[in-house]
Amino acid sequence: MASSSSNSKVSLKLLIDTKNDKVLFAEASKAVIDFLFNLLCLPIGTVVKLLTTNGMVGSLGNLYQSVENLNQNYMLRNQTKEILLNPKGQSSATEISGFLTQNDYNAQNDHDDGTKLYICPNRCGYQVSYDTITRCPGLPGYSTGCGNYMNREVGYVGNKKVAEKEVYNIKDGFVKDVITFMVMDDLVIQPMSTISSITLLNKFNVKEIGTLEEKVVEMGMDEGINLLKASLQSKMVLTSVFLRKEK
Repeated sequence: MASSSSNSKVSLKLLIDTKNDKVLFAEASKAVIDFLFNLLCLPIGTVVKLLTTNGMVGSLGNLYQSVENLNQNYMLRNQTKEILLNPKGQSSATEISGFLTQNDYNAQNDHDDGTKLYICPNRCGYQVSYDTITRCPGLPGYSTGCGNYMNREVGYVGNKKVAEKEVYNIKDGFVKDVITFMVMDDLVIQPMSTISSITLLNKFNVKEIGTLEEKVVEMGMDEGINLLKASLQSKMVLTSVFLRKEK
């Protein structure tokens, strides 16, 4: 994973209640909203890996570390720890490079059309696999296979069958580019409008406009990970990430 210094960042404008040291809401572009929606595409294993075991609340970090420490010899011959440690999830384009991009392991096995098939390089049996991380199981009813990864690609004869699993094209993100969105401190998101802003100020019971301050902040790799962590722990996500940063 690339370091945060090499990653691009996205900007968002915060409206801060300086009296209570709290973010009321943020104005956000398509880039920010696509990033936030992308969080819903992350497999749990990826979330744990991003937050690291020390940043996890509860015991999922211990579960992840247990898989890391487990000798591969204890796994079934047709299974690999990589499936658990580096799960593949759909992710759309994001300007925060390095955060939601597939790792090298997944990139090598990412076949969007679902039409490539692989067999054991030793030709132990007639089984085929859709990926290159499945181990050879051998022939049914006989001794186990050689245990090698089924990574020898085979071609098709005749018409290709369309994969049953629907493939979603989300490479361009999720929302339209011409709309500005409003992100609440608890990550409630809605389209931005003047009327909604006034309604929100009334909702927050803001009496003195002079206590409000606008602040433009940047969100990159570090802020993205902190935001992911805060979203699992708090209802004041923007405040905790951009105003009350943990040392």
